[in-house]
Amino acid sequence: MTDLNAYLACLEGHALKRTDHVLLASLGEKILHHWQGSNRISSYPISFSKRPLSCQEGSFGTPWGLHVIAAKHGHDAPPGMVFKGRVAIGERWQDMEPDTEDRSLVTTRILRLRGLEPGLNAGPGVDSFERYIYIHGTNHPEQFPENISAGCILMLDEPLMELFEAVPEGSHVFISPPDQSFAG
Repeated sequence: MTDLNAYLACLEGHALKRTDHVLLASLGEKILHHWQGSNRISSYPISFSKRPLSCQEGSFGTPWGLHVIAAKHGHDAPPGMVFKGRVAIGERWQDMEPDTEDRSLVTTRILRLRGLEPGLNAGPGVDSFERYIYIHGTNHPEQFPENISAGCILMLDEPLMELFEAVPEGSHVFISPPDQSFAG
């Protein structure tokens, strides 16, 4: 089953309508495909959690299933800007003290995800929104695409900023289940 077919089957199973823009994240391939209508318009390399994939709260694993971009943060921030609580702190990671090098910071842009599948990634104990699951930049581009996040999907600055401008809030994000491998 292709990534697009898996997404469409998920929509049908939840009686949801397709959004014009759709992001299909294949964790096995470490690729995020951006679709608009029936056309794949771009693909980007991604990385994700260093822990096993999981939708469970406290697992620090990347959740799978159907999500929506609930909010976008960082519209005019320069590349590398660090965010805390989704607010730019006014400093880029490149200009920070070296002690930040060991931490994985939220940088550049944030696409905040809300799960749409009750019991899987929405609701008590599994809620992607309450877990603060994002697509965001990384302060470790030298390690990319090694999996180093605490559950989020990571991208490099330039592709993230391009994607951020292209995809509106309310767009679906389908993250491939751990037992599926997709071909674009």
